[in-house]
Amino acid sequence: MSFFAAFLPLCDQHQFLFCIPKSALRIFLPMPAAAKPFTFICGADDFLVGRLGKERFDALVAEAGADEFSREIISGFAGNVGEVEAAVNRVRESVQTISMFGGRRVVWLKDVSFLADSVTGRAESTLKLTEDLQQLLEKVNPAETAVLITAAPVDRRRSFPKWCEKNADCTIVGNDGEGAAEALAGAVLAEARVLGVTFEPDALQLLLAKVGPNTRLLIAETHKLATFAGAGVTITEAHVAELTPNTAQGDFFEAAEAFFSGDLKWTLAALQRHFFTGGDARPVLASLQNRNRLLLQIRALLDSGDARLGPRGLDGLPRAAETHGKHFIGAPEKNSFNLFSQNPWYLGKLATGAKLPALRRLIDNQQEFIAAFEEIVARPHEQAEVLRDLAVRCLAPAA
Repeated sequence: MSFFAAFLPLCDQHQFLFCIPKSALRIFLPMPAAAKPFTFICGADDFLVGRLGKERFDALVAEAGADEFSREIISGFAGNVGEVEAAVNRVRESVQTISMFGGRRVVWLKDVSFLADSVTGRAESTLKLTEDLQQLLEKVNPAETAVLITAAPVDRRRSFPKWCEKNADCTIVGNDGEGAAEALAGAVLAEARVLGVTFEPDALQLLLAKVGPNTRLLIAETHKLATFAGAGVTITEAHVAELTPNTAQGDFFEAAEAFFSGDLKWTLAALQRHFFTGGDARPVLASLQNRNRLLLQIRALLDSGDARLGPRGLDGLPRAAETHGKHFIGAPEKNSFNLFSQNPWYLGKLATGAKLPALRRLIDNQQEFIAAFEEIVARPHEQAEVLRDLAVRCLAPAA
């Protein structure tokens, strides 16, 4: 039997327990978990980080009952070391300020940019200032001052973010690696649940492909689609195709869709509508070239057996990237020059939207686009005629 088990009945019997000092009781009674000194929210996406930060700030204000004199928002955006120093000094002054009415203060260091892998973030002076900020945060009493820090993007290899992850109430928002697409999809689906709508799988993939990795715009488009469809309705691929512009690729012009469907009549009608509203030939031609450039690469991979079309789009893209990715050095961002920067579902949609032309036809298309561009330069007032002639040469059946 332990000392405490034998001692407790004796104490209860003689009411001796109440004479034991509190310091002695700590030997026997479990201690509550220590509160984290501050809250740290970071991630690659400034929109998601900022939105979650606002929710957490409001919750801290409500919990503390902080009035307007007991809360402070400090901008952490810094374009140079001087602005970093000013932000750290403001945090120091704020956390050392006593609340006027004796309540708990809430301090939010918002939109911190000097933790990123940037010129300012890598500066020796900035690293020293983050050390000063760390020492300051170590001394914060969370019972007196609630400190919230939101930062995006963050170089998590540095010592200060690592220390924050271990010592703060830390939340990492989103994903800037291989799971970035899944993180964006999750953000859209979460917003849809709040709005009372759902997405068809193909509709969600099409939305991601058309908008690209822009969370702020994805959320805005989700609100627009939900307003159009109405609560309780499933958003379909047709909704997205009709209502969402293609900001990621600039590639969803009707003329491009019609051209690559192989329908000459539809293509000529689309061109007529485009020029009737005062459109210019160059964006249409650029759209045709971008789409054709991707189809050339898709056709090459399919013919070589490095990839195949499956229910989820272009299967085998990561494996093909290991073999051919070295040829795309210098084009890491999402663009039509680099097939491996594209969404596999989107690529499959391009290839299966109509019969994929043969490699020779796609090469001929590219040559025709070059010739059309030269004609537009030579005949700037006959752009509509130039594109109509292009469509007829590429799509008219051979005599």
